[in-house]
Amino acid sequence: MRFGHRAAAGITALLLPLAAMVGLAGTSAQAADPTATESAAQATAASGVKLGYFTEWGVYDRNYHVKNIDASGSAGKITHINYSFGNVTGGKCAMGDAYAATDKAYTAEQSVDGKADTWDQPLRGNFNQLLKLKAKHPDLKILWSFGGWTWSGGFGEAAKNPEAFAQSCYDLVEDSRWADVFDGIDIDWEYPNACGLSCDESGPDAYKKLMSALRAKFGGDYLVTSAVTADASEGGKIDATDYAGAAQYVDWYNVMTYDFFGAFNAQGPTAPHSPLTSYEGIPQEGFNTADAIAKFKAKGVAANKLLIGIGFYGRGWTGVTQDAPGGTATGPAPGKYEPGIEDYKLLKSSCPANGEVAGTAYAHCGNNWWSYDTPKTIGSKMSWAKEQGLGGAFFWDFSGDTDNGELVTAIDSGLK
Repeated sequence: MRFGHRAAAGITALLLPLAAMVGLAGTSAQAADPTATESAAQATAASGVKLGYFTEWGVYDRNYHVKNIDASGSAGKITHINYSFGNVTGGKCAMGDAYAATDKAYTAEQSVDGKADTWDQPLRGNFNQLLKLKAKHPDLKILWSFGGWTWSGGFGEAAKNPEAFAQSCYDLVEDSRWADVFDGIDIDWEYPNACGLSCDESGPDAYKKLMSALRAKFGGDYLVTSAVTADASEGGKIDATDYAGAAQYVDWYNVMTYDFFGAFNAQGPTAPHSPLTSYEGIPQEGFNTADAIAKFKAKGVAANKLLIGIGFYGRGWTGVTQDAPGGTATGPAPGKYEPGIEDYKLLKSSCPANGEVAGTAYAHCGNNWWSYDTPKTIGSKMSWAKEQGLGGAFFWDFSGDTDNGELVTAIDSGLK
């Protein structure tokens, strides 16, 4: 999962009866065993999970607020929001940006319900706005996501005492000042027994023990989920830890099926960052959505606990002369917030897609080459997800979509 953009910081049954889906909290099996998750998630629409990430820092330069989720029409087309990110430090869950989360004052114009914050109210910021959003959309569930690209280095220490870590997370998520905001917790560990911004050597059982401790502490009335790698290469990140063993404790996995390729390899070759399938000339075998989902299934993770991931942004290079993937480059293409990355809402006009490969789109404009998903390719990916029996879809992140939420609409329509 990207943190602000990747370099800055990278279930429920879809085709089963509603009774087998998320949200059967309170069943006898759940009451007997708080670690059982077959029926642990909260109630969700029959079309499956439709989850979006809201970034805490987006309220600054991006000027994207909780109200935008509602004003765009997206709030009525999703089932869950992951609020990102909480920190992981000292073996505990911790606040990320406390000012943005709980103290930033909103004017009436900026507020979800049109009412301004007052100087003496006990809770302001994103958390209060999320409460207002839930009041307007009572079926919406919100999880607090911890870690991410920047803060995943703290999970190694947390894994040394999973029970203490779980207790700290519970105490923070259920703090009396915002106890009604969150319906669960999401763990974004990048990556157990592998390298992201930092490298981890916790051992193959550490992740499973961590998720088990979280489930035991949060019980069956809360969601416990996790964002996971999509590296299906031989001996890659999926192979590095026991995701199958941990699956019994989670409601679903957000499989990060994007950022496979990008201008972090500055000279290319150009390649779509979110290919659905492999294709002739792909730079790395196992770096595509279909292979990732297949590997998780082969290891024993149920299809209905896997969500397909969609990026609401493109990755691009400059100094490119050929239209088709596989071209050479001189570096990352210019981006508004970070070189090599641009929001879909900007790319759709500045560099419209003029080709497709492996189930996603690409565009060659001048010297720049971009790859990203469009409403059309998202629709195809949602059809594929349904054919695979997946639990739904998630996306990173709301702020990359258009003002009228056309990518969220494509996910919603595609999963119906």
